Order: sequence, then structure tokens, then C-alpha cells
Amino acid sequence: MSVSRSELLDTLNTWLRPQDYQDYCPNGLQVEGQATIGHIVTGVTASQALIDAAVERGADTLLVHHGYFWKGESAVITGMKYQRIKRLLAHDMNLIAYHLPLDGHPELGNNIGLARALSLKDIQPVTQIMPQGIVYQGLAGNVELDEFAALLSAAVGRNLVAKVSGGGHQVQRVALCTGGGQSFIDAACDAGADTFISGEISEQTVHVARERGIHYLAAGHHATERFGARALGEALAQTLNINVEFIDIDSPA
Repeated sequence: MSVSRSELLDTLNTWLRPQDYQDYCPNGLQVEGQATIGHIVTGVTASQALIDAAVERGADTLLVHHGYFWKGESAVITGMKYQRIKRLLAHDMNLIAYHLPLDGHPELGNNIGLARALSLKDIQPVTQIMPQGIVYQGLAGNVELDEFAALLSAAVGRNLVAKVSGGGHQVQRVALCTGGGQSFIDAACDAGADTFISGEISEQTVHVARERGIHYLAAGHHATERFGARALGEALAQTLNINVEFIDIDSPA
């Protein structure tokens, strides 16, 4: 089965509502390829390795969380960016990317995916942080920090980047923001969380966690953002009856 590119984009934009976000990059179609879509590869980042894997699979569309044309980067297409785009154009392959809309989606997003993988209860957005869905929270029960860290490691399939204790309390109310969301630790604490999860850690994150008494767990930017691309692809395959496969290009970051 196949669909038109316009039908695919209409479906994605209806689901993900990119107009609701002020993002750091364009959401939706970034590089135009074939007008008829029959085989989509999804992944986290449109790296050269993922593009090459999509070409090998015979895909006509690459759908990712991290695409191109970020605010603040050079607009010239040279070097690494040139090689990536050259390969896409040579194979008439569409590149479609959704950044914040795929983090915050209430059913298909990275945040909800991680929360569900941890079996948190009463999962909901932290309403104090806009747009809603950028940070989620849920209840873990009463779990020792080391036990909860092991659960998180199993959920993302890798060793944690960092574990910072905020005191002797158990893990009960967990807030999370996948990827590079460590700067939300203060807001998570203000919202009543006793534990915060993200992908990365900054030097100041350690001090905030210790001084404000909130546990902090960094589980990897890439590892925490595999949920959305996979879930989005599965939803597309079921809804549009087209071939979609998720390819994970491993990253230690």
C-alpha cells in the first residue's frame, strides 16, 4: 500500500499539532522527495548512518525526531550537512522531522513513552510548564533510589549517564523530560516532584539536586528519545496501512 506525501503530512500534522509549539527547527517536511509514500524508516536522528540504512532498506521517506536546520546554526550546506542532504536527494527521499511536538504528544510522545515504560501511575503533564507535555509526572509508589535507577536502566536498555541523590527519601513523585531537559529540574521541584529524569546532565544540575533535595537521573539523550519515533511509526503503519520500520542507530550520548 502507499499514500501521497500530502496525506502523510496531513495525518502527522493533525496528530502532532506543530503549530502549538515554538520550536528550534522546522517541524514537518524538511527535504522533499518522492510524492508517493510506501516505505518509511523512523529513527531518532537523521545522521548519515540512518540515511544510509534507510537507502539500503529501499525507503522513500525518513521520519525522525532530530532533523536539520536548527536555529543558530550556519545556513550554508557544506561538509557533513551537504553529504547528508546529497544522499537524500540522490535517492529522492523525503526527510520529515518533528521535535517538540513529538516530545509532548500525550499518546505517541517521548515523555509519555518513558513514563509508561517505568510503569508510573497517574501520568499527566506538569501544568506549570508550557507548552503542556514538555514535562510529565507520575507516581512510582515508594521505591528506593537504587531500585528505581535499575528500573530506569532496564526501561532505556543502557547504563545510566548519572545518578545524583537528593537525600535519603524514597522515589515517589517522578517528573521527566526526555533528551536535553535537565534545565527543568527547578520547575520539577517546584511542582512537587521528589525525583527528576532527563537524558543529559549539566554541572549545575548536580548542585540543584543536592541543594533542593530532589533525586536526579540522567539516562541518555538518545536512549530516552527512542520512544516517540517508534510509537509514531507504529501508529502510521496501522492507520495508513503502509510499511514502516524503526531503525536504532546506537549512540552513547
